[in-house]
Amino acid sequence: MTYHQHLKAFRNEKQIETDFREKMTYTDYLDLESILSSQYRLSDHHDEMLFIIIHQVSELWMKLIIHELEAATASIAEQQLAPAFKMLARVSKIQSQIIHGWDVLSTLTPAEYIKFRDSLGKASGFQSYQYRLIEFALGYKTTHALKIYEQEPEIYHLLSKAYSSPSLYDVSIQALARAGLAIDEEILNRDVREPYKENKSVEAAWLAVYNDVNTYWELYELAEKLVDLEDWFQQWRFRHMKTVERIIGSKAGTGGSSGVNYLKKVIDQYFFPELWSIRAKI
Repeated sequence: MTYHQHLKAFRNEKQIETDFREKMTYTDYLDLESILSSQYRLSDHHDEMLFIIIHQVSELWMKLIIHELEAATASIAEQQLAPAFKMLARVSKIQSQIIHGWDVLSTLTPAEYIKFRDSLGKASGFQSYQYRLIEFALGYKTTHALKIYEQEPEIYHLLSKAYSSPSLYDVSIQALARAGLAIDEEILNRDVREPYKENKSVEAAWLAVYNDVNTYWELYELAEKLVDLEDWFQQWRFRHMKTVERIIGSKAGTGGSSGVNYLKKVIDQYFFPELWSIRAKI
């Protein structure tokens, strides 16, 4: 469509609003002035803008992931599994978007990144409190993030609350027990602040679900949504690791982590171990 054709088509849309002197605009609703003025480069290097925006967009997506995971966890705890399925499916789609973000960041070369890396100081994605909130929501609990934010009360409170709350997998295991499947009391009454460890009774319960899909259809669907979520999460971690390796190689991270070596170690962490182990037994 040419410019004149586009202009003619626009003029033919008689109902399009053009007077916003007393009405809310798209820019107002999204607070775009605030969002688009939040990219503060600390160097004069062209590619620092890419680095900032990719990480800001990732944090926005993570905010939505947390929103969906919290709602899904509450829904399952309230014995309303069906609404949780839509939320968990959405999380998987969001994860795919973050993965594509790493693809964009990988256009940054080592020669370009080194020009502004020192400007980051000790700031690092390793310190992302939203990423830790996601890990907490999925059941991987550690205290190092709490220590980082001891001097920031609001963030510390968010992390502490998530750290002490049942994870998505905790409430899913409770759902297995409500369905009459035998779960060890030590699991049902465990300290949810501790990282989850694989349990034989949970494995047997999920195996029963897969072996009798008709009886346990909702639990079967829940299991597959959890597998989708973890599958995408591992792809997210892998793409992150390869992007970092491509840009800085084996150098330590700006925040003091071992960089790629640390990221390689966490790729094989499982949030829902029994849902993977049963696949060899079905």
